[in-house]
Amino acid sequence: MTDPRPNTASTASTPSTASTPSTEQPFNHAMVDPPQWNRGPAAVSDLPADLRALPYTTDAVGDLLGPMATAALEREQAEPARRRLAQVMHDAGAPGSQRALAAAVSCWMLGDPVPTATLDAALPTLTAAGAAELNLGWIRDGAFHPVVDLSPYSTDDLGEVWVASDQTALQTRTTLPSWHVLGIGRASMTLAGNVIRRPVARALDLGTGCGIQTLHLLAHADHVTATDLSLRALEFTAFNLALNAEALGLDLTGELDLDRTEARGRDGRPQGPRGGFPLTLGGRVTLLQGDLLEPVAGCRFDLVVSNPPYVITPRSGSEPDRFTGEVGDGINTYRDGGRPGDRLLAELFAALPEHLEPGGMAQMLGNWEIHGLPDPGLDTVTGGAPDRVAGAASPQLPGWEVRPRSWVPSGVDAWFIQRDLLDPAGYAETWLQDSSEQLDPAGYTAGYRRYLEDFGERGVAAVGFGYVWLRRPAAPRAGRIRTEVLESELQQPLGPAWGEAVDRWDLVAGDTADTSGTGGLTALRELHVTVPGDVTEERHQRFGSDHPEIILARQGGGFRRTAHVDTATAGFLSAADGEFSVGQLTGAVAGLLDLDEAGERALVAAVAELLTDGFLTVTAPIPSGM
Repeated sequence: MTDPRPNTASTASTPSTASTPSTEQPFNHAMVDPPQWNRGPAAVSDLPADLRALPYTTDAVGDLLGPMATAALEREQAEPARRRLAQVMHDAGAPGSQRALAAAVSCWMLGDPVPTATLDAALPTLTAAGAAELNLGWIRDGAFHPVVDLSPYSTDDLGEVWVASDQTALQTRTTLPSWHVLGIGRASMTLAGNVIRRPVARALDLGTGCGIQTLHLLAHADHVTATDLSLRALEFTAFNLALNAEALGLDLTGELDLDRTEARGRDGRPQGPRGGFPLTLGGRVTLLQGDLLEPVAGCRFDLVVSNPPYVITPRSGSEPDRFTGEVGDGINTYRDGGRPGDRLLAELFAALPEHLEPGGMAQMLGNWEIHGLPDPGLDTVTGGAPDRVAGAASPQLPGWEVRPRSWVPSGVDAWFIQRDLLDPAGYAETWLQDSSEQLDPAGYTAGYRRYLEDFGERGVAAVGFGYVWLRRPAAPRAGRIRTEVLESELQQPLGPAWGEAVDRWDLVAGDTADTSGTGGLTALRELHVTVPGDVTEERHQRFGSDHPEIILARQGGGFRRTAHVDTATAGFLSAADGEFSVGQLTGAVAGLLDLDEAGERALVAAVAELLTDGFLTVTAPIPSGM
């Protein structure tokens, strides 16, 4: 990934030598180094000051573009935004502040050249020449040509920040190179929203990319270690940390003019100046280069967050270069882990617990293969790849959880949420389009064929995608594993609801070795519970019927689950106002409906499940860290 971008006029995979863009010849993306975070304190402090003054924020950009152009840009359609920005920039009567903001948006969100004088007005302190000095673009014939994506990013925990990354296919109008450093995307925002954000001493951002997760982690972690196989990714992360140092509370005094080292290729020859790694910034962030957990051998963390390179790509026998991260044959380092199938996640799951402190958690995204069709009489999946997978358009294919369950080491808690399921054709289309391979029809067809051949040879019937949570228990005990399929839209951010769900799971399971999640039913009877305000009741019955045939409990927030409940459970929910204990209420409902002892035990078990799933909440505080 540290290699320069390939010449777009050639399909050769051999990289050119990295250097600063020349003004003496047409622009070539193969000649661009990442942004320079250590060109001196003034350069990096001037840029955020200018961006803040514009203001270059998500709200301001949305107001400038309007709803139609903003929505189109989210669909990666730039023309409505381009038309709107041209109107503003060429309107002499428009406020100067609007024209300046339009120049920044046109330059770094659309990737269009802008007049140098216009960018000077937008960045009066840094100027276009200063932006070129930081390798944010190059100047030729009075125009500034951007070479990075630099987008505003707004969240509750960070406030207004900016994130730099390699340009998108929308901006370059080409397929993505293998060393591409991804910017703000749906996957990174989903993961950031999923994380249970509680104060921790040490956190690890595994596979940091441009550093999105590191920015979030600094809001609640004393120290963050960020790793990546790609030196280019680490350089973008360092730049983004320096760019947002004030918002992040990082003191980089004396750290922005370090001596620069040289990165070396597989032949050992220098490839141009690079920031030195390992690198510590502000005493709170350490950047390390290496594959997966290799750079943090022997280290433990309270929280590990990762959007790992889990994408399955047909293998050709080549592996990522240890130093540059460069791989060939359609392998993109930012998303492909260089292992056959889903082996990368299996390796990661096996190694992660040793890197967690007792009570430490890991949260990540991932996908897993499903081999063959499920056998209705077994809890496993039989061999043989079918021509069509029943339910492949829905995550509800039985047996999907067998493979990810097998990855979890003993004594470790795990929670898998499957959100999507694709057959081999759908998976191939998704990831070929993700890297804009359709812009190269011949390459797209060849890549599609490789996917089908690879999945067919290995008997892969479908691939599931979802969210993963792991925990090393605070004290040794049998692990607990939960798997579920959730198809509906979930609350965003999901992290607060997930944290509460883990606490309820611990409470219901109790401090026992029972892996079914019902080990604490005796203690459950003593609790006082109530129905959250977002849970509603829904009844269905045929016209003329005396009683409902279907009773549903629906969540309006959190995981937004729907539970089918029977008459006894519905009666319990109706009476659960916190005044009486679970044992008192279940006893009353059992007496009213004439339930025997087994029926009452079943009701208590149903209440335990509803509490775990968030249809009930304890009126007293729930203990954490069990």
